[in-house]
Amino acid sequence: MKLSSKEALEILEEIRKNLDDDRWVGHCLCVGNTAKKIGEALNEKGLNIDIEKLTTLGYIHDVGKYTGESKGHVMRGYEYLKAKGYDDEYCDVCLTHSYLNNDITCTAGVGPKPEDNPFLTDFIKNHKYTIEEKIVNLCDLMCPQENKVYTLDKRLIDIMMRKGVSDNTVYHLKEAYKLKEYFDKLLGYNLYDLFPEIKENL
Repeated sequence: MKLSSKEALEILEEIRKNLDDDRWVGHCLCVGNTAKKIGEALNEKGLNIDIEKLTTLGYIHDVGKYTGESKGHVMRGYEYLKAKGYDDEYCDVCLTHSYLNNDITCTAGVGPKPEDNPFLTDFIKNHKYTIEEKIVNLCDLMCPQENKVYTLDKRLIDIMMRKGVSDNTVYHLKEAYKLKEYFDKLLGYNLYDLFPEIKENL
């Protein structure tokens, strides 16, 4: 079953009614809207980004936090959308958004040990990330909350201040910057240029 951006917003707003802290919902909205802007700019360069799907994936990527808990939200979101009957292309982003370079150790903060979740480890290792999923990966690392877009520098420092530094931190930082450089090259310019308001958030 397909999931539209409108339906994704409705899911988030329904969940929001039962939340004491809805900041993650604002984050999802920011990721979806930021991803859409990048996708539209890439299409102007001749790529073929599915803007509707991209926006939907951005909105729904953190839906596993519907319980109010961040821990375990990756698998919880995947299972939540699966139970509702949505196609894999929507469910998968709940798993992929946290991990770069096809590696569950390449994540912000301390991630799961490979042996603790064989399904997730194998999925991330073998999954072929779509360009839409990669854009969501990047925007997840640029959007702290609703209507705020940060540089990777500021956002990653923000994450480290909250989650601490671990053995994988330098690895994750390097891969995050590689991801941004990948999209800069596709665009032919620094993607921060798409967000003039980013200077106000430095």
